[in-house]
Amino acid sequence: MLRFLTSLFAVLALAVPVSSAWADSYSDTINLFKKAGASGRFFDNAYGYAVFPNIGKGGVGIGGAYGKGHVYQKGAYVGDTSMTQVSVGLQLGGQGYSMIVFFEDERAFKEFTGGNFEFGAEASAVAITAAANAKGSTAGSSAGASGGKNDAVTAGHKYNKGMATFTIAKGGLMYEASISGQKFNYKPRKA
Repeated sequence: MLRFLTSLFAVLALAVPVSSAWADSYSDTINLFKKAGASGRFFDNAYGYAVFPNIGKGGVGIGGAYGKGHVYQKGAYVGDTSMTQVSVGLQLGGQGYSMIVFFEDERAFKEFTGGNFEFGAEASAVAITAAANAKGSTAGSSAGASGGKNDAVTAGHKYNKGMATFTIAKGGLMYEASISGQKFNYKPRKA
């Protein structure tokens, strides 16, 4: 077990520098999603959103991911969130990516910010491609280093149970055919 954990942390350590290499501020990441096609249209009508500029992901058999984010309600920063993911299945490598979760209405926003929220294995994300080799979902993905951040484009997407998720691969290489779930923690912003 210790050998496995050492391997997992080594892979995650490789993924984190990749995501830090293109470290974005929250406003830069938000602007990137605003300019990326379908995800940009969600800002017009969403009740709120959670944005994660840098998520590091890695695994060898069993994998994990982690990232910190900010939560916005009607465009105002209202709290902090963190995401952890555990995945089981065929997987090898590490990658970094940005992610945004839109909340369609107050009910979905309150569900997410109510404490500990989980996406099950059936939840999926639309991968915004800045290069032809980036694709994925929260249930499994494979991605190479993305091209220029200004080239990101999205395809159509819609809300599922009041939430819509988009990702942009930032770098790394991850082969994955696994089942995973994401858990989010939320803390309101201190006044």
